[in-house]
Amino acid sequence: MSKFVYLVPLFPLIGFLINGLGRKAMTKSMISIIGCGVMLASFVVSVLVFFDVKEHGATVVNLFSFIKAYSFQVPFAFQVDQLSSLFLLIITGIGFLIHLYSAAYMHEEEEQHFGRYFAYLNLFVFSMLLLVLGANYVIMFIGWEGVGLCSYLLIGFWFKNDQYNYAAKKAFVMNRIGDLGFLLAVFWLIFKLGTVSYGDVFANIDKLSDLDITAITLLLFVGAMGKSAQLPLYTWLPDAMAGPTPVSALIHAATMVTAGIYMIARSNILYTLAPVSQTVVAIVGLATAIFAATIALKQNDIKKVLAYSTVSQLGYMFLGLGVGAYTGAVFHVMTHAFFKALLFLGAGSVIHAMHHEQDIRKMGGLKKHMPITHITFLLACLAIAGIPPFSGFFSKDEILMAAYNSNPLYYYVGMAGALMTAFYMFRLYTMTFLGSFRGTHEQEHHLHESPSAMTIPLIVLAVLSVLGGFVGIPEVFASDAHSLEHFLAPIFAESAKIQHGHHLSHTQEYMMMGVSTILIIGIILFAVSKFKKTQAQQTESSGIAKLLENKWYVDELYDTVIVKPLHLLSVFLKNIVEKSGIDGAVNGVGKLVGYGSRQLRLLQSGQVGNYLLIMVMIMIVFVLIWFNDLTIMNFLKKLF
Repeated sequence: MSKFVYLVPLFPLIGFLINGLGRKAMTKSMISIIGCGVMLASFVVSVLVFFDVKEHGATVVNLFSFIKAYSFQVPFAFQVDQLSSLFLLIITGIGFLIHLYSAAYMHEEEEQHFGRYFAYLNLFVFSMLLLVLGANYVIMFIGWEGVGLCSYLLIGFWFKNDQYNYAAKKAFVMNRIGDLGFLLAVFWLIFKLGTVSYGDVFANIDKLSDLDITAITLLLFVGAMGKSAQLPLYTWLPDAMAGPTPVSALIHAATMVTAGIYMIARSNILYTLAPVSQTVVAIVGLATAIFAATIALKQNDIKKVLAYSTVSQLGYMFLGLGVGAYTGAVFHVMTHAFFKALLFLGAGSVIHAMHHEQDIRKMGGLKKHMPITHITFLLACLAIAGIPPFSGFFSKDEILMAAYNSNPLYYYVGMAGALMTAFYMFRLYTMTFLGSFRGTHEQEHHLHESPSAMTIPLIVLAVLSVLGGFVGIPEVFASDAHSLEHFLAPIFAESAKIQHGHHLSHTQEYMMMGVSTILIIGIILFAVSKFKKTQAQQTESSGIAKLLENKWYVDELYDTVIVKPLHLLSVFLKNIVEKSGIDGAVNGVGKLVGYGSRQLRLLQSGQVGNYLLIMVMIMIVFVLIWFNDLTIMNFLKKLF
């Protein structure tokens, strides 16, 4: 079945072409059937590929020669193994649910815009599938750039709003910064090894010096920082909320932001051999997790809270990668896809019911009006908070335990972030669903549960958020029960041989789990009691609260330190260098030629006597030049 893996990205590509080219001629029903149908077909093939890999192992499917220059070759090939097949299930499965949800959420759009939306979604998924299936860094980079382009198109989907266009451009530009690092790493590999195929790179890794490996991994991490929104390249992700809510779910849950995690997991042997790079990855990830969590504590836009939550959770994934817990990081990618997609789609359901209101201070009491959205959202909050036995508990615990084995300080800081996660998520839940309604009477009158096309994906994702963690049961609960670790073992086998770490005793692990769970439950109860009676009137924040509400003023800092100086430089280059310098020189040459021609034409007086005089004078000049040349030549002959 693996030889038919090309069908997985091909179906979304076909959907993109049909919906994109026929968007003005087709009905919304036809557009949504095609858009969702190709995703379902892709998911079915992904399931078959997954079981084929599970039974027969990994393989590389060569489709055709993509680049061939002398001895350097880049095949257009797909890497079908445990890691890529798992990501195929996540991308196509969550992607299909988001497409299905979108059919109802975006139904108010005009036919052509509805078709444009589904075309962009299909192209986005195609690019992400190309990224994870590529058997070399060049094919990965094509998909990498594809998701960057599609994020620009989807974030700026409502392009008549200048703020949305600015957010789209911001995402595009900040991703380009990271992409430069990725490109330099690929060029470095080509220069040193003459290949970019995973198998050849990892087989010839002994030809790279320690400096080469460290430089390559750090450059790859720069690319991951941009795509997966790590400090300092994270500010585009919260602004990506400008796009439709299903787009936010797609970008934040199963696709684009996990690209950096996938790339480092795929390159795990390189990072294992570069301890400096691993330390950098762990520290940046942990700093991002804490920094984003502090901002989420005081955000009032329902989507902005979830956006900063995503940045924070991505930080935990990088912490796992940095301490060598590659399986734990991939595990958290999977569970995060379940509960974060559920949270965003649940938020979309709330926004839909509130007639596009996103301020949680104007919500409250939605529990009785939206029972399905409420219960699924609550389950997602419990999962992300890390309450056992929900999925987030198992994946986050695996990362934190590995962090403790690497450096206990990582664990304690990471635990602080987990407590903040529980607080801001249940602040969000309480202010949205509990207490009394704080919106307008008109909004309250129209409150209703979302249609089944929106609630069915919520229910499916809720089930996955509750049960998804049982594929990674830790050794402390049951011996040899971590199915995901066994499945991914061939991918991380070489790294496992190199890494040497001590393991906690079961008693200590039980104690740490118990203490963390009690603390998280305490934080949840505190958040619920604190915000349940929130009133509509809000006092203006001050001090640290105001600092957090304004996101540590990082955007303002970037604007002052980077954007405004660049703007001033561009004005200088435009008005001084280009207009006065380059244009001045070009125009000056033209003016000089014009002036010279105007003066020379005065010689054409029409008087024959003047012409004869000029002719004689020129002949005298030629004779003098000829005489001088002879004199100089004779002088040189005598001299030498």
